[in-house]
Amino acid sequence: MVKDLSRHPRLRVVLFCFATTIATLVSGAVQAQDAGRAAQYTYTLYGTPGLIDMPTAQSADDAELAATLGYFGGTTRTTLSFQIMPRLSGSFRYARIDNWVIATGENTYDRSFDLRYRLVDEGVHRPAVAIGLQDFVGTGIYSGEYIVATKQLNPQFGVTAGVGWGRFGSYNGVANPLGIFGPAFDVRPGRSDNLGGQVESGRWFRGDVAVFAGAAWRPTDRLTFKAEYSSDAYVAETAAGRDLFRRHIPLNVGVDYQISDTVHIQGYYIYGSEAGFALTYKINPKEPLANGGLGQRPTPIRLREPGQISDFAWRAQPDASQILRDSLARLLKAEGMVLEAMHLEPTHVTVSMRNPSYLARSEAIGRTARILTQVMPGSVGAFTIIPVVSGIRAVAVMIDRSDLEALEFAPDGAAQSFDRAQIADAAEQGAGSTLVDGLYPHLQWRVGPYATIAYFDPENPVRISVGAELAAAYDVAPGLTFAGKVRQRIAGNGGSNPRVSDSVLQHVRTDASIYDVQSETAITQLTVAYQTNLGRDFYGRVTAGYLERMYGGISAEVLWKPVDGQFGLGAELNYAKQRDFDQLFGFQAYAVVTGHVSGYYDFENGMHGQLDVGRYLAGDYGATITLERVFDNGWRFGAFATLTDVSFGDFGEGSFDKGLRFTVPLTHFSGSPTARTYPVTLRPLLRDGGARLSVPGRLYETVRSYHEPSLQGSWGRFWR
Repeated sequence: MVKDLSRHPRLRVVLFCFATTIATLVSGAVQAQDAGRAAQYTYTLYGTPGLIDMPTAQSADDAELAATLGYFGGTTRTTLSFQIMPRLSGSFRYARIDNWVIATGENTYDRSFDLRYRLVDEGVHRPAVAIGLQDFVGTGIYSGEYIVATKQLNPQFGVTAGVGWGRFGSYNGVANPLGIFGPAFDVRPGRSDNLGGQVESGRWFRGDVAVFAGAAWRPTDRLTFKAEYSSDAYVAETAAGRDLFRRHIPLNVGVDYQISDTVHIQGYYIYGSEAGFALTYKINPKEPLANGGLGQRPTPIRLREPGQISDFAWRAQPDASQILRDSLARLLKAEGMVLEAMHLEPTHVTVSMRNPSYLARSEAIGRTARILTQVMPGSVGAFTIIPVVSGIRAVAVMIDRSDLEALEFAPDGAAQSFDRAQIADAAEQGAGSTLVDGLYPHLQWRVGPYATIAYFDPENPVRISVGAELAAAYDVAPGLTFAGKVRQRIAGNGGSNPRVSDSVLQHVRTDASIYDVQSETAITQLTVAYQTNLGRDFYGRVTAGYLERMYGGISAEVLWKPVDGQFGLGAELNYAKQRDFDQLFGFQAYAVVTGHVSGYYDFENGMHGQLDVGRYLAGDYGATITLERVFDNGWRFGAFATLTDVSFGDFGEGSFDKGLRFTVPLTHFSGSPTARTYPVTLRPLLRDGGARLSVPGRLYETVRSYHEPSLQGSWGRFWR
């Protein structure tokens, strides 16, 4: 039977809550007004853009990464928030709540994820409107949904109002207006189990709804005062026997002070009884912390005189090629690069080089081209530059010397030089080049400190080990390398109190803390690897030895990836055997054949996708999907999730494998040229289901940054 909505008592609430949003969605004629929006937002105790405990409709600056530590009423929240796209943001939260288990007084450690999307930009007469899901993947302690609107009345003062469900609908809630669409919206169901980690969309926007509101006043560029009416009743925290704090009134007030461009401190008086504080540190990959570059200035272009272009007299000198090769090697070395091989013809030179210094690959190519104008005779008017990575010729970039001479100081020189350059597969390029004398065999090694950090173990939420590491690589021939790493732990709590695994699966990862305890001196890698171009658009790799700290074996991989294409396809097959806990030379009994077929796609807007389908370390079959935002300067932020034929119950707490990945380019902080990066993977829990072998030198990451889509993004540094 169809309801008569015009007579339904909840219709007025629906209209009150959503009429403004609907009207603005259909009125696209009003232009967005973002001026002042970015300057006004602050972060909440939950570590998301908002007021104090309540959200706003504001978004952080695109690509901003913010870490917030907040405390009040026996609860400590550590949150990492990232503005994934201009409208979309995500957060990962790790909270410690005192006295959570009423019977024993034990604390609990909770992990949760949020998503927020800005539906409507702020306009001249309309507010910004956003929709959010809080703790949509987690235990549900903080779960709630909201729709919120924010309007800047002037550059200093803004107001916010919204409606919320779950946490945000727990104080002075009323019947859900969405109940007009069916009784399923009237009651918020409980969680399906106690494992956590599942996306339970059947609870979203269900149950009572409540209104929240607030305002923010920014009298100076650094100071913001905030006040809010909160719709969170904190039912669990104030329950008898837990009594974390007394909630007297729904009003909160606070102040945010910006110490610097990257650091904010906040102080609050909350719910009429509690003082709270928060500290936020934020950075943006688009804005390097180091002003300018601290590296060597590039070599200037040497212009040819008209008569030099047709002068071939240099060919009469028998050792001309050797002299030019030595000069080129010397100048490349001075700028942090290595000449691998060179093939010289009367009008064309092909150069193979290694780039250990420049994370922007186009910068290495541009500097090589500049040096070639200084070294090569005037008749050599065509340059082919081939970056070599671990024996693989990643790409061939062909540049006309006259273009370099004409475009060095052109206003749009970067764009024009990219359009005129030819980028091609390098499998057949440079085959006749002469290797530089003394390049192989070659030993390189380093000794330095290391630090490892493991998170989210309930017994030790942060495990840290520090010590010394010896790393060495012995290049026998192009593509053939012996490599090893040995670590000596000196201090930290990583080697204490191993957690006993409760996994019903083969313990392929959950015994990680035992490896930490029993490996004061450890061989973390000891491998021999061979990588090469198999043919046009095809690459191959074979790696054998102690592949990682927990497994040894043999790994083989092939990759098809066109230089100018967005799509790549790879396959990997491994035989892995579990290593002894001491990480020296012994093995345990467990062995497995594992492998994946992988698809890669570059969406051309900085987003990269990867899908891996195959067999994992515990023998389970399934797939992993990864989405990353990749920046031209080397920063990378991504999330991944793995589902296999292991049931949620057998997987255990967390239900399935998921997490976040970050890659931090060290040059962002130092300003000095270096290709080194620091990768970080954050998993709420390390379990055995969906666990994949960690193999150094996988092919897609070896070649991707030199292929045309990536080079185009960073080509602005070609002239640096």
